[in-house]
Amino acid sequence: MADDREVLREIWDARLPVQFTLHPDDVNDQLSSQPDSYYLMVPRVSYLTIVTDKVSKFCMKYVDENKVDDIWFDFEGQALKWNYPIGLLYDLLGQPKLPWNITVHFQNYPEEDVMRCASKEVCESYFMQTIKEASMLKDRKEIMNQMQKNDHLALRKGLLTHKFDQFWSVNRKLMNQGTNLFKNIPFRIYLRPDDGFIQRLFSPWTPEKTPADLGHLLVDSIPSEYYQSGELLSEYKVLIHGVDIPLTTPIQWLSEHFSHPDNFLHIVVIKIS
Repeated sequence: MADDREVLREIWDARLPVQFTLHPDDVNDQLSSQPDSYYLMVPRVSYLTIVTDKVSKFCMKYVDENKVDDIWFDFEGQALKWNYPIGLLYDLLGQPKLPWNITVHFQNYPEEDVMRCASKEVCESYFMQTIKEASMLKDRKEIMNQMQKNDHLALRKGLLTHKFDQFWSVNRKLMNQGTNLFKNIPFRIYLRPDDGFIQRLFSPWTPEKTPADLGHLLVDSIPSEYYQSGELLSEYKVLIHGVDIPLTTPIQWLSEHFSHPDNFLHIVVIKIS
């Protein structure tokens, strides 16, 4: 990959101010008023499960311990998936006013909308499986299989502790293709908060054997109602890490530099308000 370290670093360091507010139904009846909110600057590339311990420790002072189920979060009634990166959730929900006010729950877990995360180990395993899937798509399976236990640990710990150098010292091996392009681009496209994502095989080469760009990927992947004559309709914009990406950006470069830590490009197509 081209060594655009500054791009990688800027994406890694991006943060969102988040206000975590305990839902009134979860507040202990013995309290006379709603407790204060809890504020954090949260890395965009991180996950809610990584900050759950801090939020839970703060909120547990104000809840009835006899009425506690697994913790979960929502924004304006939309349950938030713990396996989606935080920045992706923010973009998908229309980039709300900051600080982003997220509601915290300890009851009535929305199992139909959000799968349970039984433990940190389950969450870490999900993350590593996603990296392995991305490696298969890129044709980097051999490198992933050759990695030692310490390499896998560096990836997990680098994300958990938000240490850029620790994470990228290993992840660079999965991104470095030299002069060769990936076999397929690992990507997921999100159109609506309450839907899943679009994922399919996509080569970084066009049928004419020229490098494909983001526009090619979108036209090849999303419903026709979003574009006309091979162009995305002007009422939509495309966000990756909160950045409005030009459609002419080469998809290989985006995959190398704008992928999330799970090695997937998470692409939000949203209506311009």
